[in-house]
Amino acid sequence: MPVNLSIKNVPDKLAKRLRRRAELNHRSVQGELLTILGEALDSRRLTVEEIRAHVARLGLRTPDEGTAMIRADRDAR
Repeated sequence: MPVNLSIKNVPDKLAKRLRRRAELNHRSVQGELLTILGEALDSRRLTVEEIRAHVARLGLRTPDEGTAMIRADRDAR
């Protein structure tokens, strides 16, 4: 049976980002929250081989390229 949950005291900045993400994904805020929660709970840790394969697909040749990608991702937040 479904359960009702409530999140209180959500910072304005976080709520705004959530609304924007829901909009971009053509979902309601509740739908977006359910998706985020489901992904977080269903996620599993990657094996070393899966990580190696992912890095190989990215085509990184030097540590500096990987560092630049991480920095760009962090700066985008």
